Amino acid sequence: MKSDIKRVVLAYSGGLDTSVILKWLQTTYGCEVVTFTADLGQGEELGPARAKAEMMGVKQIYIEDLRETFVKDYVFPMFRANALYEGTYLLGTSIARPLIAKRQIEIARETGADAVCHGATGKGNDQVRFELAYYALEPGIKVIAPWREWDLTSRTRLIEFAEQNQIPVAKDKRGEAPFSVDANLLHTSSEGKALEDPWIEPEEYVYSRTVAPEAAPDQPTYVEIEFEKGDPIAVDGEALSPAALLARLNDLGGANGVGRLDLVENRFVGMKSRGIYETPGGTILHYAHRAIESLTLDRGAAHLKDEVMARYAELVYFGFWFSPEREMLQALIDRSQDRVAGTVRLKLYKGSVRVVGRKSPNSLYSLAHVTFEEDTVYDQRDAAGFIKLNALRLRLLNRQKQDR
Repeated sequence: MKSDIKRVVLAYSGGLDTSVILKWLQTTYGCEVVTFTADLGQGEELGPARAKAEMMGVKQIYIEDLRETFVKDYVFPMFRANALYEGTYLLGTSIARPLIAKRQIEIARETGADAVCHGATGKGNDQVRFELAYYALEPGIKVIAPWREWDLTSRTRLIEFAEQNQIPVAKDKRGEAPFSVDANLLHTSSEGKALEDPWIEPEEYVYSRTVAPEAAPDQPTYVEIEFEKGDPIAVDGEALSPAALLARLNDLGGANGVGRLDLVENRFVGMKSRGIYETPGGTILHYAHRAIESLTLDRGAAHLKDEVMARYAELVYFGFWFSPEREMLQALIDRSQDRVAGTVRLKLYKGSVRVVGRKSPNSLYSLAHVTFEEDTVYDQRDAAGFIKLNALRLRLLNRQKQDR
């Protein structure tokens, strides 16, 4: 019952939707609202969120810089897995939700809140990601999802509600937004409205983090990334914190038009959607990590990782970050990274990323074994028995067919 809820922790951006939600919670539930705003590197000034929350009578306001935690404890573990949803998507939105949800639950405990609230719509994946995380961390928590409850079903209705309740609405927010945007340090995603027809190429104004590949410099940019235990630790010889390293690669990739993706994906809730993603630094990291693994991982380990990658990526996309199966896969993946160390050199040019060099103190690459020149470590005659043993089942099968 609504009357049972005395205090709720709201994931709050300070924008139109969450500001309306804040007031709606106050009026509909008659409860105290605690706001939580996370800086995950979305590039927005968070000061106005505090000012707006104060104006609306919020007494407990949490605004936290979680960029380092986001990259170190969420992005990097996922990149150790080389995770790609449906073969292409680097999961930029998906990986941010468990961190936000985890901190909401922690704040709910700190403030004695009865419930948590998010602003995700009833059609998308985020409602699932938030709520699976809430329940995994606090099974008895009450969850409020306004978009599944209220009758404010259009932007016009939202603006009318805001005006009726003296909630400031920026002039550029009064018209119908051409598409929705979600951003963090890993990526920017754009979807909806003008982007809904998958046949229509997105206009250049959709992209905010990368230059058009055609407009990128005519000379390539080279970058070297150093890894230790599967995680990047330095760029061009300079040691950097996780967030600073990803930001540096974002700048390099964005300037060279790297990391654009136009994708039609299968949402967890059952429908297909079209999204435009920009993941410049993440794209570079993905290529670099696979390159250093190619030197340092045994074939069996590398192939097993590839087999579980799709399952891992699906778990992240669907919102099962805090599930036992994701944690089990993470343990396997992290164990595989013990010897994944070294340096990768990449060439960025007009939207492309090419690996052009890799070296490692733990390299399993043996020039003595692969050389086309004469060697003393490999007897080519050994291959005959190897081939015959592997061909035995095929020969037996074919003979059976011939005898019929």
